[in-house]
This record gives sequence, structure tokens and C-alpha cells, in this order.
Amino acid sequence: MAKLIEAKHKIDRRLGANLWGRPKSPHNKRPSRPGQHGARNKKPTDFGTQLMAKQKLKGYYGSIGEKQFRRLYDEAVRRKGDTSENLIGLLESRLDTLVYRMKFAATVFASRQLVSHGHVRVNGKRVNIGSYQCKEGDVIELTEKARNMAVVQVANDLPERDVAEYLEVDHKACKGKFIRTPKLADVPYPVIMEPNLVVEFYSR
Repeated sequence: MAKLIEAKHKIDRRLGANLWGRPKSPHNKRPSRPGQHGARNKKPTDFGTQLMAKQKLKGYYGSIGEKQFRRLYDEAVRRKGDTSENLIGLLESRLDTLVYRMKFAATVFASRQLVSHGHVRVNGKRVNIGSYQCKEGDVIELTEKARNMAVVQVANDLPERDVAEYLEVDHKACKGKFIRTPKLADVPYPVIMEPNLVVEFYSR
């Protein structure tokens, strides 16, 4: 599991975006970056633009570590088809991402914690690795103990996001099914993601 070095609000400030569309994000009140020169407008270089696109994508999925993110990129390159679409598909197939998408957790960090604490089953088997790659048709459910957690109930009722169309979810049973691997256009990102720039960054 990747180490969470920064709080999610600090990630928003540093990247200059409300990554998860949360109403309490500091970016809503102060869109400039932190620091004395945070408000300065400076035209970014191509490298800077590509790096920012990578940092946004890594940050959105819970500050994935560089080694782990690079492995995902290498796998996306190895697969047939568009590399940027493959990368999004791999990120959206992570177990912690799917738990978040199914609204079993309020944040991707909370979903990773649910998984690591053994509260999630995949096809009836307990999995405690957030980066576990799920396959189309996999059934994901919370343990009986987790279903009664207040944080899970709160997440179910969050108004700022809906369950993604490539999932089927029964919130009463706290169970969902991964129907299909999404494309970039299918993913309900609150901000613009540019995986093509991530591909450019790594292929320099």
C-alpha cells in the first residue's frame, strides 16, 4: 500500500484543482497554490504540463507511489490498443478505486483503508490489497461488520457523486459488480484528466 504522505486537501492546493469535487476542498475558496508565490501566473513548459497531468492522475487515485504508477504505465503499454485508455482502465480496475466508485467509502483513501483492514471480498474471498486488479464480472462486497459502519452509510448518502455506469451496485447489501472496463469518457472525473500527456511524459 502506498504511503499517504500528504493530506488530500494539501494535494488539492498543490495541484491547483478540486480533484475529487468535494465541497470542503480549500481550492473552492483559494484556487491559488500554497506559498508566497502561489498566485503567480507562469506559462508552464511542455515538461511541466506533462508532469502536472501525471501528478493529478496519481493524486486522484490516492497518491499512488511512483514505482507502482510506472508499473501500471508499463502494463498499459504492453496491452493492445491506446496506451492512455489502457492506463485509465487499469486505474479504474483497482480494488480500492472500485470500492470508492461504488460509494462504499467517502474518499479513495478511506476505500483503501477498508480494503487493507480486510473489510472487502472479491468473489467471496477476502482481499486486503488496494492495488488488486479486478476483472470484468467480479463481484465486490463488504463484510457484515463493515456494512454496519457509520462511515459506509455516510458514503452511500453523499450527494456530490453518483455510481459510475460501468458498475452495478446494491447499497442495501453493500455489494457491487464490475460490469466492464471503462474508457476515459466513461469515468466521472470532477476535473479534466489528460492521460495522453502522462504517456508523453513517460515516453520522452
